[in-house]
Amino acid sequence: MAEPLKNLLHPGVVTAIADAIGSNTANFDGVRFKALAGDGLEALELMQRSLQIRDALVETLPQRFALAAPVLASCLPNDHTPGLSGWSLLPVSQYIALRGLDDFDLSLSMLKVLTPHFTAEFGIRVFIDRDQERALQTISRWVADANHHVRRLASEGTRPRLPWAMRLPKLIRDPGPILPILTALIDDPEDYVRRSVANSLNDIAKDHPDIVVDFVARHIGTASPERRQLLRHASRTLLKQGHPAALSNFGFAAPAGIDARLVLDRSQIILGESLNLRLAVSHDADTSQKVIIDYAVHHRKANGTTSPKVFKWTSTMLAPGAWIEIEKRHAIRPITTRRYYPGSHRIVVLVNGQEAAVADFDLALE
Repeated sequence: MAEPLKNLLHPGVVTAIADAIGSNTANFDGVRFKALAGDGLEALELMQRSLQIRDALVETLPQRFALAAPVLASCLPNDHTPGLSGWSLLPVSQYIALRGLDDFDLSLSMLKVLTPHFTAEFGIRVFIDRDQERALQTISRWVADANHHVRRLASEGTRPRLPWAMRLPKLIRDPGPILPILTALIDDPEDYVRRSVANSLNDIAKDHPDIVVDFVARHIGTASPERRQLLRHASRTLLKQGHPAALSNFGFAAPAGIDARLVLDRSQIILGESLNLRLAVSHDADTSQKVIIDYAVHHRKANGTTSPKVFKWTSTMLAPGAWIEIEKRHAIRPITTRRYYPGSHRIVVLVNGQEAAVADFDLALE
């Protein structure tokens, strides 16, 4: 069994933080810090543990952030000492976000120094939320930084819908201010940075699909393979939804001359079982056609209506007169993010985003 994520912050991390701070200042009460940070720690989840350690820092570091900041900076790795790194810096990042709001520039510089040792994407968001224009003025300069972790912080920290983190409502409403940052990083030499750019664009696509479609259209013309991969990943939600303009950006036109037939291996299943999907596709157009084939399961809701969930299947080039047959097993298993209801369900095959074939099945819960 995998180690629980919460164990990334354990009593040994608390001791390491206390030792690092204590070796860099004479006025730190390490005993009190360890008592506060470690009190009932093992009963808490990951973020709760981090916040408890953060609060212990609040109680034991100098009350003036300008005095506390250099103490924390001295605990980071350098050419002479290993210092704190990894998950031990999550509560440090959260401490900066809590205590450093009135020392805006100092806090941003601290997060920049911290991020090569552990991402500061969570801590930086409160500063963007507090004063977006001021924060972005600083962050936008990081796109040219020599350190790829700092460049990634510029894209990841500004993501409108970063998982596990506070959302940025202003950027959800209007992502325009971060588009120059993303544009500057689309050809970054590090895949680590480019994936962050793609994820930010995918966040934007959930609220402003046309902005991302236009962004991709403007940057895909003579794109390198790496940039094209980024733009494809950025468009993944739109492609899955069958957005016509997004599909067109990647050469997937409206399907023509295609006939599809979907057959299920059974018409009734019990929750926990799987269906076998068999799809036959013929293509009688005069020219070859590039297609994405997906399928949507229309799950029954409590009120009797259905809601679709799209799943990837395959992509291929269909020559004139081509005929293909493909299969897929789809499990209907209990998951924490969906409640199942008995009754009729539908599977819809999508070819370049358009409905091409359907089949129905009944679901029983037991």
